[in-house]
Amino acid sequence: MNRDEIVAELFRLQDKEYAAFQAKLIPTAEADRIIGVRTPELRALAKKLFKDEDTASFLKFLPHRYFEENQLHAFVISLDKDFGKCIAEVEAFLPFIDNWATCDQLSPKVFKKEPEKLLPYICTWIKSDQVYTVRFAIGMLMQHFLDARFDPKYADMVAAVRSEEYYINMMIAWFFATALAKQYASILPYLEGKKLDDWTHNKAIQKSVESYRITAEQKAYLKTLKVGRFASR
Repeated sequence: MNRDEIVAELFRLQDKEYAAFQAKLIPTAEADRIIGVRTPELRALAKKLFKDEDTASFLKFLPHRYFEENQLHAFVISLDKDFGKCIAEVEAFLPFIDNWATCDQLSPKVFKKEPEKLLPYICTWIKSDQVYTVRFAIGMLMQHFLDARFDPKYADMVAAVRSEEYYINMMIAWFFATALAKQYASILPYLEGKKLDDWTHNKAIQKSVESYRITAEQKAYLKTLKVGRFASR
């Protein structure tokens, strides 16, 4: 399928009510760029496109016009099992990502199998001046380096990020909330030492308190670490 055929298929799958719902969730994407196709249908189409040689021309057609084209792009390259090819496609696509949903749903399966090869790219992406490239880098650290491969240096990398961008700071908070659930003793000093800006610090605590993976005792203590005007809440 070429690009025109793909867009025609997306409009065939359109749900206008869902489009309106999506527009509220993704304020950085203009409403007239959201067709309204549900994720299961996009994933099914992505699997079909992945097997189609003509899809290569679609992946090169950047920037895409529609949100769903970006979603398809993310889902297609996430299926690639060749690390070298996949990383090249990811690097080509990252500068064109313009919303949190596409950023967070770009999750190549091959990265889980070869995290050591991924790490140098993360170290570059996290220093980018592109909002969603930084967010993606933090997301990759959260997905692949908080369990058996955890090292405090990864938390240091995230804590060092300073930004005025909401979608970066939300991901930092999400990273630390997830890290607290998995590596509580190692991550707690980042909050006790106030190594994050106040807003992100408090948001990380909020997300942790809302998590079922944090014990009641831990939640009670985390609440005492809030800073600024939210400290007493």
